[in-house]
Amino acid sequence: MAAHLQAVAQAVPNVKLLINGQLVDSKTTEWKDVVNPATQQVLARVPFATPEELEAAVSSAAVAYRTWKNTPVGARMRVMLKLQELIRRDIKKLAECLTHEQGKTLADAEGDVFRGLEVVEHACSVGSIQMGEHLEQVANGVDVYAIRQPIGVCVGITPFNFPAMIPLWMFPMAIVCGNTFVLKPSEQDPMTPMLLAALAVEAGVPPGVLNVVHGGKTAVDTLCTHADVRAVSFVGSTHVGNHVYKLASTHGKRAQCMMGAKNHAVVLPDASKDQSLNALVGAGFGAAGQRCMAISVGVLVGKANDWIPDIVAKGKSLKVTCGTEAGADLGPLISKAAHARVLSLIEAGVKEGAKLELDGRGIRVPGYPDGNFVGPTVFSGVKTSMTIYKEEIFGPVLCLVSVDTLDEAIAFINANPFGNGTGIFTQSGAAARKFQYEVDVGQVGINVPIPVPVPYFSFTGSRGSKLGDLGPYGKQVMQFYTQAKTITARWFDDAATAGPVHTTISLK
Repeated sequence: MAAHLQAVAQAVPNVKLLINGQLVDSKTTEWKDVVNPATQQVLARVPFATPEELEAAVSSAAVAYRTWKNTPVGARMRVMLKLQELIRRDIKKLAECLTHEQGKTLADAEGDVFRGLEVVEHACSVGSIQMGEHLEQVANGVDVYAIRQPIGVCVGITPFNFPAMIPLWMFPMAIVCGNTFVLKPSEQDPMTPMLLAALAVEAGVPPGVLNVVHGGKTAVDTLCTHADVRAVSFVGSTHVGNHVYKLASTHGKRAQCMMGAKNHAVVLPDASKDQSLNALVGAGFGAAGQRCMAISVGVLVGKANDWIPDIVAKGKSLKVTCGTEAGADLGPLISKAAHARVLSLIEAGVKEGAKLELDGRGIRVPGYPDGNFVGPTVFSGVKTSMTIYKEEIFGPVLCLVSVDTLDEAIAFINANPFGNGTGIFTQSGAAARKFQYEVDVGQVGINVPIPVPVPYFSFTGSRGSKLGDLGPYGKQVMQFYTQAKTITARWFDDAATAGPVHTTISLK
């Protein structure tokens, strides 16, 4: 029996570390299985890096920074140009790997990669983005200019739900600005980030400029407190995000943490019915609800409450199966633990009095008896006191709330502690403008269910969904990954007379 188990373990590949440009076999004794959530097949084993390996990753980044920061801007941009070419070349391969280890459909996985690719494309224009400012003659013969310089070793800690997009939010922009980077992806689906790291090396990222380590809390804490780390970027749960922000900030690091959410979509009775409900259902159940930008609460205004049967019917029409199957609309949840948690929250909703309009529990997917599947689930009559409203479910569960007016809907959303994203469905420009002006949420969609900005703008979640002033990608992240230096300069002609001594701070 022991020999059989050893043979099985040897048949499963070990995920490597990337340290100083080399793929490294970890010497750890702590491993975690990477499991296909549709089949429970063990795809690989991921190491929890040792303290020595974590130190080696940060040290290689610190050494590489001394050279990389002086690399011409054009050379850095050309690396990103090559990286985007390679990602396009391998997008199908990346999506297939992503689906096997994370569970989302192939089409959704390809979208995951593509939205990250857009950030890489934006990084190719860093020569324009990273420009400073200059003003002549602020005083007699005095010019002032500001430049933006890289800050050093940066760290990225990324979640399981977007193993391609979110790493691509981070390391391309950090690197193209002249920094070096240590990525700690989720241990639940590390193979896709490793493929991206391999492409970065192929694109010409020098040894030590990008490093990848794996692990849990120990790795996170080590990276957040290391003396050579200057900045930490995090996307994940509220609990871990609060921990990361406090730990990194206490140790003098810049920190940006994108955390949990409870996103609402307001549906007004004048909305284009089919388009709006398709968007609501797609945003609620896509990726099995495992998006921080998922719409988990539908706020139905006035006569829009009559559309609940239509929402239920659209939910029933979605195909739940393995993400690689043709026509799949949503796949499994990431793990058995996530599956059990979502089922317990649905049960809590029933016990607390919400009306279960569509029950996704007990779903059977032919050919995949062991998958972590939950079907689309719809509750109506949801109250703010209920557990299904107070907690981020992170599963295919849509809560419906009924209100009479747009003012009530706005007040309802503003009373929620989270501020990641929201949307409104209406044909009224006046209603949309009122909503975007009065709602206290960082990202607003108007007839757009998931308002994640394109890379020319920054991700701007707010309130309980974000810690730190500057968001990922766009102009804000360039500010996060650089430091401003202001120079005040005066040059004298050889023939100029010195004049008297000035003891004031004024420029004359």
